[in-house]
Amino acid sequence: MFNIERWQEIFDSMGKNKLQTFLTMVSVFFGIFILVILVGFSSGIENGVRSEFEQDATNRLSVWTGMTTKGYKGLNPGRVIQLRNGDFDEMNRKHKENIEYKSGLYSIWGAEVTYGNQNGNYRVEGAGPDQQFIENATMVSGRFVNQSDMDAGLKIAVLGNQMKQDLFKDEEAVGKLIKVFGINFLVVGVYTDPGGEREENRAFIPVTTAQRVFNAGDKLRSLVYTVKMSEDFDEAVALSASMKDQFENDLKSKHSVAPDDTSAVRVFDTLEEAKQIYGLIDTIRMVFWFIGLGTIIAGVMGVSNIMLIVVKERTKEIGIRKAIGALPSSIIAMILQEAIFITAIAGFMGLFAGVALLELVGPQIESDFIKYPQVDFNTAMITVFVLIAAGALAGFIPARRAAHIKPIDALRDE
Repeated sequence: MFNIERWQEIFDSMGKNKLQTFLTMVSVFFGIFILVILVGFSSGIENGVRSEFEQDATNRLSVWTGMTTKGYKGLNPGRVIQLRNGDFDEMNRKHKENIEYKSGLYSIWGAEVTYGNQNGNYRVEGAGPDQQFIENATMVSGRFVNQSDMDAGLKIAVLGNQMKQDLFKDEEAVGKLIKVFGINFLVVGVYTDPGGEREENRAFIPVTTAQRVFNAGDKLRSLVYTVKMSEDFDEAVALSASMKDQFENDLKSKHSVAPDDTSAVRVFDTLEEAKQIYGLIDTIRMVFWFIGLGTIIAGVMGVSNIMLIVVKERTKEIGIRKAIGALPSSIIAMILQEAIFITAIAGFMGLFAGVALLELVGPQIESDFIKYPQVDFNTAMITVFVLIAAGALAGFIPARRAAHIKPIDALRDE
């Protein structure tokens, strides 16, 4: 129930201790303000890292080969391990049950691409139909490479949106011919990619066409897969790690590579890296909360100290209240109400200031690993709970002391 006399007492007490009240409120203000900023930036780091992973499928396995660095089974080091269609087919057959999407890649870096008077050097990748999903690509117009293109070895191309803008400007690209090293390719689609311009500055063509047109035979530059995801993230990570080891062991065995040769066959597991980085983000968030809560505790101690002063100054008054029948619970409620009020006012000011600063500065931050730092509703509610708990904690010891004051001792107090 609203008690105007009690509120008058609270404001009167604050007026008598202006400097202490102000300094205490400043301490609580900056405690909440710092906590909100730190939590907001931890959210921004998480958003940035997630956006980096979303550029490609998170559950991706990529296989590359290089040069052997160790002799094995009578073979000298320095052999170049070359991936071929047979390797791709064999891995698909062995691990069919756990593979979601798959593609062999044959990449041409810096290919000269021309349309009319426009030309440039771009990455052209021979790939299979599943590459669209592995890359998280979305079609703007037309279609992606399909199995019919692969089977017939058609000279068709799917352009990244940035490449399309460079070559075609505002002109429609689908249905037009481009030249790759002077060879005509029909544009059948344009795509966008979460990775932005870097990922959109390339074109995809059927891998069978790339091998034939660029005299690659059955050679592949890399193999890419996505693992079937489980609802249990840890289970999916374990499966991905297991498949990574199996791919590596199978290819090393097939190409007579030493088991401990880390250069000849390399498998990159995006899911395992994602787990490690998300774990690091959780650690960063915990550290930020620890720092923020530590700052709040410093402010709470200030509130507690000022309430002890208030209790000391009002000892005689509290004794009189108890002498005329005031219950200890009413004395405790009076002290707690003042402590919570001081903490809440300063804390909410810090909360609003922190959120406003994030809203103002957040969109101006241009970084791959910090994006949209903000405080969500749940975090704001947790902060409000922390405020109320802090205020109650700050007032508990002084309130308990006030409740135990004996009327006779209080009346003797000078």
